[in-house]
Amino acid sequence: MSYRIVWFKRDLRLHDHAPLAEAARAGPVLCLYVVEPGLWAQPDASARQWGFVRESLRELRRALAERGARLHVVVGDVVAVLDRLHALQPFEALHAHEETGNGWTYERDRAVARWCRAHGVAWREWPQNGVVRGLRERDGWQARRDAFMAAPPVEPPASWVNVDLLWSEPPPRDALAAVLTDADAPQRQSGGRTEGLLALQRFLAEGGADYRRGMSSPLTAPQACSRLSPRLAWGCLSVREVDQATQAVLAAAPLDRTQRQGLQAFRSRLAWHCHFMQKLESEPELEWRNLHRGYDGLREAEWSDERFAALVQGRTGWPLVDACVAMLRETGWLNFRMRAMLVSVAAYPLWLHWRTVGHWLARQFVDYEPGIHWSQLQMQSGTTGINTTRVYNPLKQARDQDPQGVFVRRWLPAMRAVPDAWLFEPWRMPPEAQARCGVVVGRDISVPLVDLDTALRDAKTRVHALRARPEVQAGEAEVVERHASRAGRREAPSRRRSAAELLQQELF
Repeated sequence: MSYRIVWFKRDLRLHDHAPLAEAARAGPVLCLYVVEPGLWAQPDASARQWGFVRESLRELRRALAERGARLHVVVGDVVAVLDRLHALQPFEALHAHEETGNGWTYERDRAVARWCRAHGVAWREWPQNGVVRGLRERDGWQARRDAFMAAPPVEPPASWVNVDLLWSEPPPRDALAAVLTDADAPQRQSGGRTEGLLALQRFLAEGGADYRRGMSSPLTAPQACSRLSPRLAWGCLSVREVDQATQAVLAAAPLDRTQRQGLQAFRSRLAWHCHFMQKLESEPELEWRNLHRGYDGLREAEWSDERFAALVQGRTGWPLVDACVAMLRETGWLNFRMRAMLVSVAAYPLWLHWRTVGHWLARQFVDYEPGIHWSQLQMQSGTTGINTTRVYNPLKQARDQDPQGVFVRRWLPAMRAVPDAWLFEPWRMPPEAQARCGVVVGRDISVPLVDLDTALRDAKTRVHALRARPEVQAGEAEVVERHASRAGRREAPSRRRSAAELLQQELF
């Protein structure tokens, strides 16, 4: 019997799933998801991500069952699984979506390609967003992305011939116990397409009224943002269906000016979603090396375990930073402005290299998307060479985004007793004030490891001095040609409006 395998990866849905649709129309299909211990052992993987994926697999299995199909969930190495299936019954093609993942998935896909060639199996891959595989430079990218987003979503047939060569229930919770040693996020979003559709419907029903004005503050962002990011990262929803649904509301619904601007801003963030993923697709090395090689050596030799531990444990002493770490630990989510602030604090006053910080943050984010993540880590750390150096002062951000300390006091219990006078710099409380409120600085509230003003001034001086070197400036043109947005194409690189400025807010 001739059949095809549809390999699900970061595309845990049936709607707008071209590999499934094409395979199902061509003949018998076996639907496969492989739980890969090697993937989940990577330093950017976490139990909270697996928890979300596992819930999404359960819903995907139910959706397939409604069409008379089965989802075969197998634990192991993908090549070994394909070997096993091929030995049981040879198949003629492997269908999958293209994946812009981490370096491990890139090498795994190359191994799968070699296996398919060796066994005479056709491997067909389809794009699932605006990322263009094999693109060498950015001219024409926007038009290709827009054409993909405008195309009708691909639907599978109502039913198809199902192949059952092996069957297993979704793996037990301890299937990855040997590699996932961290804890799930107690308050994270639930996995699955149903929850994603409800979140999309809620956001569009409100017309994006609070999106632009509410996305920056960690107080209002959880309600103002769409909260679709994990559903997009793991493919419970497609970027195309979200974009088209938003466009439909813009075209049909009676919206006031604020709502229209909010939904238009949301669509622009969906475009930036693809823009940043394209960077990693075009240059996978940006996951582990500076995008602009002229910045090599800037921070690498000055790593501080003490400063990194203070950041990870929420003991920097800057209340908004530590509250964001606490929220992230519990929920697996944080709005974009606060994510950018965390990276900026790590890179500038704490002077930490982005790579290790990036692995830690990736594990925290349920919505970890490698293409967006590593591009943003480098942008906010100032190693792209083409973006304006953007340094977030955590005290200014606290005054701007949480002036009454509501967010800080929610996530840092010790701060609830601190008087408003010391809300932003509690380590400066005199002993008598500490005694009155029952909070001891150095025990209940951390003292910053560095003087913020001095550390920021020194960091910016070092980065700007490096950036002023002729050899570093000479390297900007190559980075611009390969990765920069074509908006403002006529501007010189030094005058180009930075992506950090364009994308100041929450992506979703």
